[in-house]
Amino acid sequence: MKAIRRFSVRPVLPEPLRPLNRLARNLRWSWHPETRELFESVDPEGWRESGGDPVRLLGAVPVSRLADLAEDRSFLRRLTAAADDLHDYLTGPRWYQGRTAAPSGLPAAIAYFSPEFGITAALPQYSGGLGILAGDHLKAASDLGVPLMGVGLLYRHGYFRQSLSREGWQQEHYPVLDPDELPLTQLCEADGRPVRIPLALPGGRPLHARVWHAQVGRVPLLLLDSDVEENGHGEREVTDRLYGGGSEHRLLQEMLLGIGGVRAVRAYCGLTGHPDPEVFHTNEGHAGFQGLERIRELIADGADFGTAHEAVRAGTVFTTHTPVPAGIDRFDRELVARHFGDDAELPGIEVERVLALGMETYPGGEPNLFNMAVMGLRLAQRANGVSTLHGRVSREMFAGLWPGFDPEEVPITSITNGVHAPTWTAPEVTRLGARQFGHLPDAELWELRRTLRKRLVTEVRQRLYDSWRQRGAGTAELGWIDGVLDPGVLTIGFARRVPSYKRLTLMLRDPDRLMELLLHPERPIQIVVAGKAHPADDGGKRLVQELVRFADDPRVRHRLVFLPDYGMGMAQQLYPGCDVWLNNPLRPLEACGTSGMKAALNGCLNLSVLDGWWDEWYDPDFGWAIPTADGDAIDETRRDDLEATALYDLLERRIAPRFYDRGPDGLPGRWIDMVRRTLTTLGPKVLAGRMVREYVERLYAPAARSHRALDPVAAAELATWKSRIRDAWPGVTVDHVEAQLTPPAPGGAAELGSTLSLRVRVRLAGLAPADVEVQAVAGRVDDTDRITDATHVPLKPTTGPDAEGRRLYEGPLALDRTGPFGYTVRILPTHHLLASAAELGLTALPGDSMTEAAGVLMR
Repeated sequence: MKAIRRFSVRPVLPEPLRPLNRLARNLRWSWHPETRELFESVDPEGWRESGGDPVRLLGAVPVSRLADLAEDRSFLRRLTAAADDLHDYLTGPRWYQGRTAAPSGLPAAIAYFSPEFGITAALPQYSGGLGILAGDHLKAASDLGVPLMGVGLLYRHGYFRQSLSREGWQQEHYPVLDPDELPLTQLCEADGRPVRIPLALPGGRPLHARVWHAQVGRVPLLLLDSDVEENGHGEREVTDRLYGGGSEHRLLQEMLLGIGGVRAVRAYCGLTGHPDPEVFHTNEGHAGFQGLERIRELIADGADFGTAHEAVRAGTVFTTHTPVPAGIDRFDRELVARHFGDDAELPGIEVERVLALGMETYPGGEPNLFNMAVMGLRLAQRANGVSTLHGRVSREMFAGLWPGFDPEEVPITSITNGVHAPTWTAPEVTRLGARQFGHLPDAELWELRRTLRKRLVTEVRQRLYDSWRQRGAGTAELGWIDGVLDPGVLTIGFARRVPSYKRLTLMLRDPDRLMELLLHPERPIQIVVAGKAHPADDGGKRLVQELVRFADDPRVRHRLVFLPDYGMGMAQQLYPGCDVWLNNPLRPLEACGTSGMKAALNGCLNLSVLDGWWDEWYDPDFGWAIPTADGDAIDETRRDDLEATALYDLLERRIAPRFYDRGPDGLPGRWIDMVRRTLTTLGPKVLAGRMVREYVERLYAPAARSHRALDPVAAAELATWKSRIRDAWPGVTVDHVEAQLTPPAPGGAAELGSTLSLRVRVRLAGLAPADVEVQAVAGRVDDTDRITDATHVPLKPTTGPDAEGRRLYEGPLALDRTGPFGYTVRILPTHHLLASAAELGLTALPGDSMTEAAGVLMR
């Protein structure tokens, strides 16, 4: 019989046990082993059944057990110690508070917007790397004392749970998540009424959302939820699933995340006394509408659009995670237009102003599509990619927004992602790390690796058994699972989302050769694979099925396993237990790829294409690089064949021999050396703490200073100045360039150490010299005369305008390098409140009708 209504009955803990509530409600337990061990001791069997979720555990513990614990002096001492430790963690000064010698300008608060957050499996609001990265960002900010607050959506069905049919086809399940059974608290007004965040839909229809609050250590996380009684059925479903539904559904989710998110932040700060954020960080384009809501707030206070836009940009940071245009959310122009304006959202802003922020008005852009990443970039004064290579890819991908500038000058920097070590490092590794891995005996380090591998084998067998039972197999036909994997065999892990570019099935390119590697009589390998395809991606599902069918083969099923329902709980067992972490995406389509970082923290070696973070930090001491078959002349089939062969060769000729090469002491000494160097040298680089410190120093602090500098008067002045510059710029030209060598050289050839004196006549179209910078740009040139490794030398005005309105600029250019050398000149707008010379996307270069001196060739 089915219940007509569901609700949760929370336990009333005995007074001595009341601190358990606070420990359970603060998600710090998810990365604090001592607190998790305390909860496990409450009821070990209940802890396992709850999936390691303290809220569910406390809701199921028998009253008699609670009464016993309330009298257990040993347990109460541990409880007091855990509660005191949390109090000290939350109130004591940390890295951020200790930065007294740092430049002024640290923000009082930062709002971090993301469509998903992977904090813990007990709060399943993530699909993959973007969400896990966001969760690690919040945790590291908490550890460092950075005054961050997270803003997202609460999806009633999360992403999806994955199982397999008997034929190996992915099945999706969407269990209902009851917020009352999650580590969440509803945000309420002072009188106890739940806070409601309103949005206006076309035709005046309302959309209401409530706000749930999760506490992530020191960091509050606000999650908006549209499943409230005031909404109609369609509006209640807006936050039903992560990345589900059609275009309008996604647009409404992103409007609620961005616009509703800012309103939720204002409500939370007003009710709790939390400082209002000075910096707003948009994690990917999904939350880009937050900038528009902040513009609306300023317009409501009397600012015009241009002034409000400048003020909002100054305090906004945008992070792109996407290396291909197809990965960006883009909406039909008319769909966006319908949801804004007088009878919908943001009535104080003209619809054309909204559209102009997101339209792809650059060569190669789609004229009728609204691009969320483009809007994010236009609303943020500072932007970054998530690895050095991805920063370069992003500058090239978005170069059209800054016409006239070379891609390397596009104002998108990079901060390489990191991972939160306390979340992803096995407790045994953490404990041994205190003894410094550089001095740990080989035998002890190898025994640690074997222990973790053995635990993984046990975990895999249980998960594989559960999967086959779901697939319809009977107990009698599953005895073979007891022999799956071997704690003594080289173990390779591969787990991630399953879009085509990640190439889940590259390992199957030559099935016979893979089988030989798996079944090698002396140096076998075994592989554990996991991953989810998007529910709408049948191509990805076919890749999963292809892998599963190979893994079902009785000849190899004890050596290659596919585990369904990949998530944080599985990952925390998988990373430590593997010896090698495999990653073989199409280069350069992996923006960062943090799974290999998590594996490295546990002494697992990386085997990867040089993409994302591995392109940046690869070293033979840490693992292996899979050669890539780059080049337009190679078709996809040939490319995959070549790269798969390279993968097989590495496994057969280098990786397996090194793992099984044992010395007189029975230990693989060279392998252990690589494990040690991974832990001691690579491990510190991949930490989320390093990442968040870089965000603070390179983006958050400068954004806060810009935000403070752009008070209403300064913002209005800057907006007016930009308008004047844009109006005048078509008339700004470089008319004449003269160059003279000092000392003179026969035939116009130059020698190292000489100087090129430049005289440049320019037209400024009524602009003042203070509005522009005239530069010489010089450096080596390639075969197409493109300047590389450029040096920028400002030239100085020497005279007022002549009779034709031209000004003369002069300056020396030192010839300090040999080889083919070239130069040009250009004019840029300049203002002390610009973050980058390229900010306006305006430059004036010499034209075809310009008079110029001959080029100079150095020798």
